[in-house]
Amino acid sequence: MSSEAEENKAIVRHFVEELEKGNLDVIDELLAPDFVDRSLLPGQRPDRESFKRTVAETQAPFSNSNLTIDDQVAEGDKVVTWYTASSTHDRGPLMGAPPTGKRHTFTGVYLHRIVGGKIVEERSEADAWPIMLPALEQEMRERERIEQELRVARSIQQASLPKEVPTLEGWQISPYYQPAREVGGDFYDFHLLSEGRLGVVIGDATGKGVPAALVMSTTCGMLQAVSQALDSPSPGEVLAQVNETLLSRIPANMFVTCFYGVLDPRCGHLSFANAGHDLPYVRRGGDCEELRARGMPLGLMPGMSYEQKEIVLDAGEAALFYSDGLVEAHDPKGEMFGFPRLQALIAKHGEERSLGDFLLEELYSFVGEGWEQEDDITLLTLERSASLS
Repeated sequence: MSSEAEENKAIVRHFVEELEKGNLDVIDELLAPDFVDRSLLPGQRPDRESFKRTVAETQAPFSNSNLTIDDQVAEGDKVVTWYTASSTHDRGPLMGAPPTGKRHTFTGVYLHRIVGGKIVEERSEADAWPIMLPALEQEMRERERIEQELRVARSIQQASLPKEVPTLEGWQISPYYQPAREVGGDFYDFHLLSEGRLGVVIGDATGKGVPAALVMSTTCGMLQAVSQALDSPSPGEVLAQVNETLLSRIPANMFVTCFYGVLDPRCGHLSFANAGHDLPYVRRGGDCEELRARGMPLGLMPGMSYEQKEIVLDAGEAALFYSDGLVEAHDPKGEMFGFPRLQALIAKHGEERSLGDFLLEELYSFVGEGWEQEDDITLLTLERSASLS
C-alpha cells in the first residue's frame, strides 16, 4: 500500500477519534475550507460550519462515548472506515426522542476523500436503531401517559360543568364553551337557590391544560357548595368565603377570576360581584353598558371583600358574561377582536337571533379560516324575552 494511502488513513483515524472525544477543533484543523458533507438531514447545509454544528448537536445528548475502528481501506484519495461506537443517552433529547439513560452500541461506516492532507468530503452511514428505538418507545409511553392524564382531567372538567341549562319562564340562557386544548381553565355554572332565584357563574383559572382544569374543577365545587350552604342573595359574600377556602387549596402561582350573579327571574333583578373577571355587558336598546364591581381574583390574598352591585333586566334586554379568549382572539394580521368591537356588536344586536350566536358568527368571520385558537372561549348570555305577558 502506498505511503499516501497510509497517510490518508491516519488522517481519518485521527479525525474520527478526536471527534468522538468531543474535540471539535479538529474540524478546523483537518477539514478543507470547501469541505462538503454528503450525509445531510433535512434542513442542513453541506458546508464546514454547518457540519460542526451538526456534530455538536449530535454529541450533546450522550456521555461516556468511545469509538473503535474495526477496519480501514484506502484507495486513491478515498478512505473507507468501519467502526463500532458506544455511548450513554442521558444528557438530552435526540431528534425529539427523550434520553433513556441507557448505554447503546452501534456500528457505522465513513467514506472520506482526502486532498492535500485535508478532508474535502464525507459520507457516513450508521445503524442508529439501537439508540433511536428505545428512545422512541419511551417517548410513546410518555405520550400515552400524558394522553391518559388529559382524558382523566377532561372527564373531571366535564363533570364540573353543568349537564343542563336551567329553564326559566321568560328567559333564554345560552352557554358556549370551547377550550383551546384538550382541557382548559374556563368554567361556567348555575346554582338553583331558594325562592326561585338562580346563581350564575363564569370564571377563568390562570394557565391552560391539566393544572388549570383541576383548579377550575376545585373552584366550581367550592362555589356550588358555598352558594347552596349560604343560600344568600349576596354574591359578594359567596366570593369572599370561596376566596378564603381556595387560598390553601391551589398552587401559590395560580388564581381564578370569577363573576358571580344572582338573578330573580320574576322581576329581572340581578345582584352581582366580580373577582377580577372581564366586565360583563348589558344590551339596553341601542346601548351597551358595563357591569362594574370591584374585587381581587380568588386565591390571591386573604381577607378580601367584594363590592356588590345590582341592576334590573327589563323586557328585551340581555347580559353577556364571557372569558378573555373572546376579546383576545387575533385575526390573520394580528389585530385583536378587542373590547370596543365587542361593545359595538352588542349595542347593534337585533332580535332576529340570539346574542351568543350573533357574537360567535362575528368572531369566526373576524379570525378567518385556519384560525388557531390560543385561549379558552366561554360565552354565557342571559336574555329576557321581549314580551313579559
